[in-house]
Amino acid sequence: MRQFSPEIHEGGPTRIIPLDLSAELGIAGPVTSPALLANFVRILAGEHVKTAPNATSELYYVLEGRGWSAVDGSLVQWEKGDFLTLPAGCTSTHHAEVETLMYYVTDEPLLRFLGATATQRKFRPTKFRRDDCVAELSAIANKPGANEKNRVSVLLNNANEEQSLTITHVLWAMFGLLPAGQRQRAHRHQSVALDLILDCPPGCYSLLGTRLDDRGEIVDPIRVDWEPGGAFVTPPGMWHAHHNESDTDAHLIPIQDAGLQTYLRSLDIRFSDRR
Repeated sequence: MRQFSPEIHEGGPTRIIPLDLSAELGIAGPVTSPALLANFVRILAGEHVKTAPNATSELYYVLEGRGWSAVDGSLVQWEKGDFLTLPAGCTSTHHAEVETLMYYVTDEPLLRFLGATATQRKFRPTKFRRDDCVAELSAIANKPGANEKNRVSVLLNNANEEQSLTITHVLWAMFGLLPAGQRQRAHRHQSVALDLILDCPPGCYSLLGTRLDDRGEIVDPIRVDWEPGGAFVTPPGMWHAHHNESDTDAHLIPIQDAGLQTYLRSLDIRFSDRR
């Protein structure tokens, strides 16, 4: 388990900031998990960054700012709250009209491990608009009994991925709400979760541990207090539960390699019996 403070991307020049755990994992880096690399991308107003990873999937989430990307000769406008996914073989230049911060995830470490080059595009470049995501999440949250559900969230789904319901064939992403005064029941899965915290008041945190007691509670948990604009990694197979002890809703985006795990029939998501 590893937490990344928002301090790592606050201030400074235009740059890509990898969340690198290669030393802890003992594998060639940069990596955030064996299959994925997460980064923060900071772009000052009027400046740009280029990306051309050896990856089958790229996912961008715009935390702050506004701008546009030139992707293989086409232009894509984006603003705060938008998601953008790009397939294999894309060479992109991302221009910021105002100071911009993105969260950027690829499966480049998976390709590096396989010794392969990503050439076949499995989906088209796709933008998920903030307004659409927020509208869908609000509709779910306002349904009767929503607070009794274990998750109040929207799964982002590319039309090509009817079997896995994932944002690309490798990546899974969820736009989630943790309602005020609520908690998620403990659960686990074999995909590594890269959790991005969008907004939260004090009193929001996650508990993580390797086993449950007979009441379905996590034994000797590690506590991770949420920070807006921060991120943390939930290892595979580790039980975890999200808590909001405040009187204000909080939002998060977990990203996983669950598209790949679902294809391999190895995701193995489980929930505790406690309700």
